[in-house]
Amino acid sequence: MSNNLAYTDAYARSTPARVLQADDGAVLLDVTVFYPGGGGQPADTGWLRTDAGAAWRVTGARKSGDEIWHLVEGEVLAVGTAVMAEVDWERRHALMRTHSALHVLCGVIWRDWRASVTGGNMEPLAGRMDFEFETMAGELVAEIERRVNVEIAADREIRVAVLPRDEAFAIPDLIRTKINLLPEGITEVRTIEIVGLDLQADGGTHVSHTAEIGRVRVTGYESKGRINKRIRIAVLDA
Repeated sequence: MSNNLAYTDAYARSTPARVLQADDGAVLLDVTVFYPGGGGQPADTGWLRTDAGAAWRVTGARKSGDEIWHLVEGEVLAVGTAVMAEVDWERRHALMRTHSALHVLCGVIWRDWRASVTGGNMEPLAGRMDFEFETMAGELVAEIERRVNVEIAADREIRVAVLPRDEAFAIPDLIRTKINLLPEGITEVRTIEIVGLDLQADGGTHVSHTAEIGRVRVTGYESKGRINKRIRIAVLDA
């Protein structure tokens, strides 16, 4: 099992680690700060460095069971090598801002229009989310953008918690997606709460307060089906 610090502290940028296994351009570390991707959020990139000055570029990470494998360029590191695992912080922080912005968007639309999420994806400072709307027009999108930025400016705290399964599933509307994507048989559920606005199951990385997002601009919207409408956003500096 990999100890992933990003799961509890999204602001952890680096950690000492040791190579446990190496296989075909990927290495397994005993501890990491790399988010392995999932829930629409891409995996982190970054570096593995040694005290001797050697460095390997990490082009991504992936989860395999309870293990997180790091995809590295160049010669694979030897088992037992001590390294410093370091994420590309500028990219990670941009993804944190984007992911939190999408949760604000989701929270506003659920609160005010009761529309479920049917899909979503993101890259640094840009994302899209699909909702169960029958119709969508420019006036509605402009109002959604306005309300989202009001919530961002309110500087709401964003909290991470890990709850026992039974306690988590007792929370109304915890699963905001149309289809429950949580694996069968899990004993714990990680939640993200935007205090006073939104609470849902989520595994990604987020900022600690909404003001850190900056502001959101809706860059487009489109129909993806009879009751499936897509909203695209850009995340900007405040």
